[in-house]
Amino acid sequence: MTALTIDNIGKKYGDVETLKGIDIALEPGEFLVLLGSSGCGKSTLLNIIAGLLEATSGDIRIGDRSILGVHPKDRDIAMVFQSYALYPNLTVHRNIGFGLEMRKVPAATRDKAVRDAAKLLQIENLLDRKPGQLSGGQRQRVAIGRALVRDPKVFLFDEPLSNLDAKLRMEMRTELKRLHQMMKTTVVYVTHDQIEAMTLASRIAVMRNGRIEQLGTPEAIYNRPETLYVATFVGAPPINLLNVTKVADGLHLDGTEIVLPLTAGTAATIAEGRKLVAGIRPESLKLGQDAVTLPVLCEVVELTGPELVVTGYVGQQKLIATLAANSRASAGALLSLSVAPDALHLFDPETERRIN
Repeated sequence: MTALTIDNIGKKYGDVETLKGIDIALEPGEFLVLLGSSGCGKSTLLNIIAGLLEATSGDIRIGDRSILGVHPKDRDIAMVFQSYALYPNLTVHRNIGFGLEMRKVPAATRDKAVRDAAKLLQIENLLDRKPGQLSGGQRQRVAIGRALVRDPKVFLFDEPLSNLDAKLRMEMRTELKRLHQMMKTTVVYVTHDQIEAMTLASRIAVMRNGRIEQLGTPEAIYNRPETLYVATFVGAPPINLLNVTKVADGLHLDGTEIVLPLTAGTAATIAEGRKLVAGIRPESLKLGQDAVTLPVLCEVVELTGPELVVTGYVGQQKLIATLAANSRASAGALLSLSVAPDALHLFDPETERRIN
């Protein structure tokens, strides 16, 4: 039985269609990340699951029970918000247990649940403090603890780490991953941060304009993007997109004399003269001479610590490469970079769909 089923969910505000038929089925224990830019519909979908918004069409089921029209408190879900939403006048202990207190759970049972959650989140020493005495990361742990004690069938997270600095975000990502591995509860998590999506998710739904562009594992989303949007949205530095034309022996790089080789199987499926967009991940470019090299005129060289990020041009087309930190490169220099045929991602420029 699926843990959560989102069946053809649509949402309209007057004539504006915010969600356009969303279909997702989650197995128990899955960690689904809704990934997309602002305005794509990811938070709207989360709020419909939570019961904070009503869907215009479709159905949502937890197990075999439809929850549309069911009051949020009766949906067997728990939600963690971006803003923490803690009561400033209550201690951490009471903040975590407040929902149980409102449900008139006996004090002893409530205290055990709070202390168990605090131990899991490693905030046992903070139970007597108030939110004003906590750091941002500690406050977020309290908010997660309040959701944990509910022991729900589905956890909902609405960009919970966006208020934290980079170091805290990384620490909290690790904590969330650890918690999920321990508890194996079904999670739906909203973010615009691709790093969060790639590191946390068992599956990612990349959303755009109220639709799902691609639903798959992080590996599939990154290594086999189905659309140009997915290819460009996931990956940092972003994927290189080069205009090419199919010729007899490969792909002619527009504006140059360079022909990129194709695998025999791929070459046989594409007609000569066809215009394409070739995607190359920056880490797929290698320094040094090969059968075919791209002469890249360096414009900017950035050392990030573990790698060297080179931005330059091949002909008139921009190219970014991530090289080993000890690579020799400088602004104004001409580098020879090569790419393996199986590292090319090919897209139709009109439909923006992947060419398999």
